[in-house]
Amino acid sequence: MADFEYMLAPVEDMTSNAFRTICHRYGADLTFTEMTRVEGLARKNKSTWSRIDLKDDTPTVIQLLGAKEFCFKKFLSMFEPPKGFKGFNLNVGCPNPQVVKLGQGCAIIEIFRDHSFPASIKMRLGINKKDKENKAYLHLIEAVDADFFVVHARYGSQTYAEPADFSVYEECVRTGRNIIANGDIKTKEQAESLKGIGVKGVMVGRAAILDPSIFNKLKGVSSPDLKIIMKEYMELSKNFDEPFKYSKNIIKHMGKSASIFDMSEE
Repeated sequence: MADFEYMLAPVEDMTSNAFRTICHRYGADLTFTEMTRVEGLARKNKSTWSRIDLKDDTPTVIQLLGAKEFCFKKFLSMFEPPKGFKGFNLNVGCPNPQVVKLGQGCAIIEIFRDHSFPASIKMRLGINKKDKENKAYLHLIEAVDADFFVVHARYGSQTYAEPADFSVYEECVRTGRNIIANGDIKTKEQAESLKGIGVKGVMVGRAAILDPSIFNKLKGVSSPDLKIIMKEYMELSKNFDEPFKYSKNIIKHMGKSASIFDMSEE
C-alpha cells in the first residue's frame, strides 16, 4: 500500500456508488462499500448483490460480514472482479478472545488469498472495556496476516459520544502490521499526528457524510463550495439510478453542513 492513504468508511444506506465517487473526486484514495452479508451473496440474493455492484472505476473495497467459511467459498466461486475493485474487507466487529482462539478471521482471510484477492480487516477494540484491557484487538492483529487492519479506537459498547482512544495506535503499529486509524478523525493535525506514530492511513465516515471534501481538507487541498459538491453528488446519483434512500440520507446530512457554512459567512 501507499505510504499513507485516506479512506472513506463504509456507512449503511449512505456509501453508495455516487457517494464513493464524489469522495474519491475530492481526495479519498480508497473507498468502501456498505457492509454486505456474505450469506445473502451465497444465496444469490439480487438486492444483496446490488450492494457490491461497482458502476465506475472509483477505487473500492467490498466489505463483507459473515462467519461461515462455505458461504465465502460459494460467493467467491461466482465473483468476477469489476473495474475499480481493490479487494475485500472482513468486518469482524468487536473481537473477543474466543473469536481469536477460533481463528475465524484468519481462515476467511486465507480464503480470499486462495483467490489472489487483497484482504483486510475492520475491527473495534473488543466487545467491552475488559476486552480492551485484555488487548483482544492486539491478539487478533498478531494472529491474522491481512494486508491492513482498520482499527476503530472504541470498544463495542462505547457510543460515539465517548472519544476514540488514539493512544492504542502506537502498540498496534508495534505489531509490524499495516494499521489504519478510524474514529473521530476530522482535522489535518490529527492525520499528521497519526502519520507521525506510524499508522498507514486514516479512515473517515461521519465527517465525510457532512462534507465529502474532508479528504482534501485533511491533505491541505482546497475544494469547491459544498453546494457545488452537493449538486455533483445528485447528478451522479441520478446517473447511477440509485435508490432514493441514499440521496435522501446524504442530502439530509450534507445539507445541514452547508447551512452551517452559510451562517458562518454572514
